[in-house]
Amino acid sequence: MGHCGAVPVRGRSGRGGEGGPRVPGSNPGAAGTSAAGNKTGRQHPVIEGGATGGKGKRIRACLELVRAPNLFTAMADSGMGFLFTHPYYTPGDGWRLTLLVAASTALYAAGVVLNDVFDFQEDCLERPARPLPSGRISVAAARWLGWGLLAVGVVLAAVASHLAASALPVIVAVSLAALIVAYDGLLKRTVVGPPAMGGCRLGNVLLGMSAATEPWRGEHWLIAAAVGIYVSGVTWFARTEARRSSRWQLGLATLVLLAGIALLGWLPRLAEHTVPLLLRQPFRWVVLLMALGGLIGLRCLRAVVRPGPAQVQMAVRHCIFSLVILDAAICFVVQGLGGALVILALLVPALLLGQWVYST
Repeated sequence: MGHCGAVPVRGRSGRGGEGGPRVPGSNPGAAGTSAAGNKTGRQHPVIEGGATGGKGKRIRACLELVRAPNLFTAMADSGMGFLFTHPYYTPGDGWRLTLLVAASTALYAAGVVLNDVFDFQEDCLERPARPLPSGRISVAAARWLGWGLLAVGVVLAAVASHLAASALPVIVAVSLAALIVAYDGLLKRTVVGPPAMGGCRLGNVLLGMSAATEPWRGEHWLIAAAVGIYVSGVTWFARTEARRSSRWQLGLATLVLLAGIALLGWLPRLAEHTVPLLLRQPFRWVVLLMALGGLIGLRCLRAVVRPGPAQVQMAVRHCIFSLVILDAAICFVVQGLGGALVILALLVPALLLGQWVYST
């Protein structure tokens, strides 16, 4: 089935796919779109798993399906993980970095595609303009794409394992793939849904760190845990984004995601290769985290005061893209300004693409 026909009614539960919550209704082309077809009652044609219409529409449908702007946040997670564990360049680092970032990106894309496959019936009711309910991409094509991307991610990690002479990259990738499928198919509607989503992002960071030549230390687990807690909070914040949210839920979720940022306050003390500036003046790191946390918290506070879908969705989008800034800040601790700018540069295509394709 490639479009919404007679779909049994199910209860609504706002939640997101792997790597970040979705924002229903944020597609500017959603107005007037029927889940069953057009005004004449005809169903949307499905063009080889592509889109209705020309090549540009097919491309856009695919970009929407994989949440293309968010792919750069997955790259930032794994790229930061690699750069943090490789403060000094060695021959072969370029290939290992490329493979691990590509693997994490493929796994992220697989997660959001399979999320839409599992949620097809619910999306027909709540998000009829999405690529699958609207018939722009068939469910069968999306299913093949999702499982294929999952396999590609694991294979790329296996190649990285070979180059790094370590089984850790492929072990992390397989574990991450299993958690992605578990979240999409079983966990997202349960109380452990937000922590499971956070675990996916934690795994993404560890995938970038998996080519390290030394065993993981306390600072590595601290970073992964901080990112995981932050994303858990964002997921909880967005859980009822399709309707008016509870102020208590939004407030508590905000505290959780800010706790993830606060956890990073200990990072310069733990890191083995902290840049001299932060060793001499550690207060600079605290000020940076407070500024970042303040900006994110302010956006979330606006949604707490006005908990309608529009404000909540805007806050979620802000939190998702702020993850790139957080990754860049973490990278700065050991790489200095150069490494931080490499990660921060990923925000540019994410924001530009986000003007054309919705990201959540």
